[in-house]
Amino acid sequence: QVQLVESGGGLVQAGGSLKLSCVVSGRTFSNYAAAWFRQAPGEERKFVAAITWSGGTTVYAESVKGRFTISGDNAKNTVYLQMNSLKPEDTAVYYCAVRYGSSWSSKIYEYAYWGQGTQVTVSS
Repeated sequence: QVQLVESGGGLVQAGGSLKLSCVVSGRTFSNYAAAWFRQAPGEERKFVAAITWSGGTTVYAESVKGRFTISGDNAKNTVYLQMNSLKPEDTAVYYCAVRYGSSWSSKIYEYAYWGQGTQVTVSS
């Protein structure tokens, strides 16, 4: 059983920073990709960023490019999302997700494992 546990969310003022963490436990993967998605109230869940474990390829949604950085620590089985220059429109529940395979994806249905989410609130 694979489990993902996010942490690091909270309340921050616009222009501030937060760093989210996602610890992956249970069955280990030798080849997988991880991603962050977010869901604001009344909206669909949307892709934020992804990383491939083997190659270290990173991909970002246009709305966060240049402000957010996704990274990973294989030794700790942890994925991070560093969020800088936060805006009120970044307010959402942020979810970590993992999929088998070496390629990244922005599609929700291609990720088999999900965390419970962590709330990020950016005040103006």
